[in-house]
Amino acid sequence: MPDIRTQSLTKPTTVAEYLFTRLHQLGIRSLHGLPGDFNLVALDYIPKCSLKWVGSVNELNASYAADGYARAHGIGAVVTTFGVGELSAINGIAGAYSEHVPVIHIVGCPSTISQRNGMLLHHTLGNGDFNVFSNMASQVACDVARLNNPAEIPSQIDQAIRECWIKSRPVYIMLPTDMVEKKVEGERLDTPVDLSYPANEPEREDYVVDVILKYLHAAKDPIVLVDACAIRHRVLGELEELINKTKLPVFVTPMGKGAFNETRPCYGGVYAGSGSADHVRERVENADLVLSVGSLKSDFNTSGFSYRTSQLNTIDLHSTHTVVRYSEYPGVTMRGVLKKVTERVDVSKLTKKGLEMKTVKNEVRENMDDSKTITQAWFWPRIGEHLQEGDVVVTDTGTSNFGIWETKFPAGVIGVTQILWGSIGWAVGAAQGAALAVKDRGEGKRTILFEGDGSFQLTVQEVSTMIRHKLDVTIFLIYNDGFTIERFIHGMDAEYNDIVTWKYTEIPEVFGAVQGKGFRKYVVKTKDELETLLKDAEFRKGKGLHFVELWMEKGDAPRGLKITTEISARNNARTE
Repeated sequence: MPDIRTQSLTKPTTVAEYLFTRLHQLGIRSLHGLPGDFNLVALDYIPKCSLKWVGSVNELNASYAADGYARAHGIGAVVTTFGVGELSAINGIAGAYSEHVPVIHIVGCPSTISQRNGMLLHHTLGNGDFNVFSNMASQVACDVARLNNPAEIPSQIDQAIRECWIKSRPVYIMLPTDMVEKKVEGERLDTPVDLSYPANEPEREDYVVDVILKYLHAAKDPIVLVDACAIRHRVLGELEELINKTKLPVFVTPMGKGAFNETRPCYGGVYAGSGSADHVRERVENADLVLSVGSLKSDFNTSGFSYRTSQLNTIDLHSTHTVVRYSEYPGVTMRGVLKKVTERVDVSKLTKKGLEMKTVKNEVRENMDDSKTITQAWFWPRIGEHLQEGDVVVTDTGTSNFGIWETKFPAGVIGVTQILWGSIGWAVGAAQGAALAVKDRGEGKRTILFEGDGSFQLTVQEVSTMIRHKLDVTIFLIYNDGFTIERFIHGMDAEYNDIVTWKYTEIPEVFGAVQGKGFRKYVVKTKDELETLLKDAEFRKGKGLHFVELWMEKGDAPRGLKITTEISARNNARTE
């Protein structure tokens, strides 16, 4: 018999339908995760809300995939079960938190009755504490919603979604089994969740903008440096308007690669401190004003904290505050500041030195040698010539993350990389998620994954999910005999950096792929063989799964990796 609360509802709907409808309203069409007895009933409602269940092979890969989906689409979601499932996923969720990626983590948990009675259930620690895992999750989530009271659940869900979007970080939603089919007010679904960004306080914003313009107008050689949080916090549109008006020279960090159209004359290259090309390092470090947008100055993003820019010449714009030289302005965020700087900047007062830019190109000929061997120095610029507008390029921690610095992107390329968190193997799951987002959006783009053989062995099962959903993914498996990035940090010939040699090209067939039917495999050992492959018409289309076993020398690595790992090794060896 319905209770008084339920009788008062205008449009009764279940909690599961409410939650999944909200996900659909965000543009999410595919839901990653794994079934477990505490989420099974909720999963029944997924198709009813026009969502597709992905069915990942383990929760860690599912969390990686949800991260990749969010980077390509804007937001992602993953469903796990209580305890064993969510803890398997927490590494991927922590990576999303670290790198400002909005992922909604939904955890099916025991009923409120079981929790209240402290029952000794499976998937628990046996101590009656049912909040222990959500407490863990709170450290890597910007909002935790425990859906225990039907009267509060709709507002809790809406608040979690808003926090996830605005702060661009994961949220954790704990859904007890006895709440899944409780009725809540569905009329709220007629109004989308408010995802508008809070405005800066006008007077404070105006003051900060005036200070910025004073320094910008006075500068003789200003540049713009774009980093990851400009992408994650969605200010690329505002940034482009500023550059269109001012024509200021633009550089990106490794984590910011793909944030700006690299074919434009004002694009100057990738700045990573000592790991930068000489002309890039000189231009950035000699600038008398650096307008830094969304910086994340981590060790690998800065080649071991090797920036040589002065804070006295720097303006830092962030999602939560602004820093002008050594003055910090809490709560004055970059979105509003960028808009007003663009509106009010006097272009006639800006220096024209910014037009004197060295053209960025893929330096293939400059890195060609007489050997047949595919070298890191030659490969990455050559890949730049292979890329097409709109490609989604996924690189894993290791040689790929550093090699891609040497690749000039065509317009519209989305760079997907995890430089701060750096969980090896992440990119296989992330590529699956990104490719699925592309498919869900009907965009027809290629997704290209660059993965080392060592990293690949950690998450190889996600190739089966690519096959299951007939995704368009090209995998370049860099076959160089082990953990190269670890070798350069410590233990070049150590056994712990070695791996077992797999028959890599046979793996997709183990997972059910059939050669010639949406799947093609290749073994490429020389430059000539790679040239032939990159000119192949079917390969260039990128339809279906293309698996390339690409041979490189064991001791070869990109220039940026060598520089960064040398500094990292020194930092690791410090004793005080």
